Amino acid sequence: MNEHTNHTGPGRRSLLQAAVVVPAAGAAASVAGAGTADAAPRTGTGTRGGRFDEDSPRFSVAVLPDTQYLFDADSADPEPLRATFRYLASERGEANIAFMTHLGDITEHGTEDEIELAADTFRSLHGKVPYSVLAGNHDIASGDDQRGDSAYLRAFGPRRFRPMPTFGGASPDGYNSYHVLRAAGREWLVLALDWRASDKGLAWAQGVLDAHPTCPAILTTHDIAAAGDDGEAHLSGNGQRLWDSIIRGNDQIFLALGGHYWPPGRTVLTNDAGHDVHVHITNYQDRYYGGAGMIRLYAFDLVRDTIDVQTFAPWFLARDPRKRTPLEAENLELTGSTDRFSLDIDFARRFEGFAPVVPPKPRPAHRVMPRGTVAYWRFDADGPSGAGRPGSPVPAGTVVRDLTGNGNDLAVRLLHDSAADVVTWSADHHDGQPAHASLRFDGGKAPDRGAVLTTKSTAPLNSSKFRSGFTIETFIKLPDPFEGDHAWMGILSWEGRNGDAGKTTGWSEDEPTCSLNVSPERFLQFVLYPDVQDADPTSWSHTLPVGRWTHIAVVNDGRRTVMYVDGSKIARNPAQPATGIETLGKPFVIGGTQFAEKFGQGFYGWIGDTRIVERALSPKDFMRRVR
Repeated sequence: MNEHTNHTGPGRRSLLQAAVVVPAAGAAASVAGAGTADAAPRTGTGTRGGRFDEDSPRFSVAVLPDTQYLFDADSADPEPLRATFRYLASERGEANIAFMTHLGDITEHGTEDEIELAADTFRSLHGKVPYSVLAGNHDIASGDDQRGDSAYLRAFGPRRFRPMPTFGGASPDGYNSYHVLRAAGREWLVLALDWRASDKGLAWAQGVLDAHPTCPAILTTHDIAAAGDDGEAHLSGNGQRLWDSIIRGNDQIFLALGGHYWPPGRTVLTNDAGHDVHVHITNYQDRYYGGAGMIRLYAFDLVRDTIDVQTFAPWFLARDPRKRTPLEAENLELTGSTDRFSLDIDFARRFEGFAPVVPPKPRPAHRVMPRGTVAYWRFDADGPSGAGRPGSPVPAGTVVRDLTGNGNDLAVRLLHDSAADVVTWSADHHDGQPAHASLRFDGGKAPDRGAVLTTKSTAPLNSSKFRSGFTIETFIKLPDPFEGDHAWMGILSWEGRNGDAGKTTGWSEDEPTCSLNVSPERFLQFVLYPDVQDADPTSWSHTLPVGRWTHIAVVNDGRRTVMYVDGSKIARNPAQPATGIETLGKPFVIGGTQFAEKFGQGFYGWIGDTRIVERALSPKDFMRRVR
């Protein structure tokens, strides 16, 4: 092994973990199982530390490298590792920890005594967090996975893992195993390969991959790569063999983890499918107290398409900060570029070669009209009269039906001297939108142009007051690049002027009594002049992204208004009372406000399904479907 040390100083982020000590518990598993053993039902729950949420798009995998110096003959001290396991059990619910994987070299000499002490220490995880282990060169005498019986195999062979809900099976020799995790609503494969997998072992591993063709896979082994002080990793001799024989040709393997060498390092290789494979070395045995049971936490975030990685020692974390020694404080958390970093991975695109995302089918209108729905419009074949092919203009006068049957149909009207293609049909849509269609608006200034869709003068929606509350929802997408001056463009509104309603609080008497707009900073602005109060409570969002669909919901419970963006409540919602909408019997508008006609600004971008419900809905009842 090389002898370089990777010391780190203060980092850019502080560790936000809090170690909660829980009693060690659990018994050793004693059920025999090798080959392709059947797994127990995957419940996704733990008995301590909170419930693991297998459907959350955010979950963590803990990685534990070489612990050999904690199990070294008569100098053994398992307490740091016990603290790590207490941490994983107690934080399982908070960090949504799906699994823990050990990278080999559990012990220093692989003796019966060392192995048994380690096996007893690992028992504290049983029933709390599922895990895998594999043999490192210090755990066995010699040879590859065909070496036969060993103290390691008797303690850490398939019998230990069979009761775990994730365990899938082991190779006939017992030294290689696999687990299937259910996390983020899908299955993930973890391969745990002996430090020297034989040809038979690799053939078995290929069979596991073939049997799980749609599972993204994490390959773990002891020896795969080494790095210098610059943190740049390079495949070792054994790593090159694994790369050539099983990694590069199996697109499922996107992450390969090993220990053995220090300092830590990482690299990105390109497989035969042209996709990235992240290769990481994780080993802290050279640090104070043999690494003190230090773990690396891989936090998967499928919303942000990111894996955030951090490295810390729960044993030191659990100590009173006032009593930590200098070395304990120095090794509490590692913040160098090889120990704390983020990986940007477009998971859907990375996995599409073997597990393409099947887009959801459109939902029929009747399934998205809950009690109290007063209007619902969509722009596929169900909604408009004479819907055209994508990219073709929407003619003036086109009627978009209110699918509730309440008579709030919309008609297209072009503003100013706008060209016919200022509004066009589009197949673009939010993934969670009921209809798979939208309208593309090309409103703007210089020259003034745009199009709006308005209810007729006798539509019931024009005179609705909504004093018991309301939920207004829509989907929009702003173009990328977002070019031109589109400040204060309207998304939807009622045409009534607040001045005509006798309101005295607005900045202009021409402002609509209710409108959803986009500011010059691309903030959403929802302005409401209530039916009851003389006020103009206004909600403001953060900056909207471009080139990406956004779901917007404005909810009023008869007392105050709250805006949600993509299902999340925004910060700047007014506390002012707001009861009802002062609609003044004026038409409802999509694609702008009366300002569009007066000052020239029509909407610029896409608008999808829009729904109005005469009561307050909770986020779980929004139109936006979450996978």
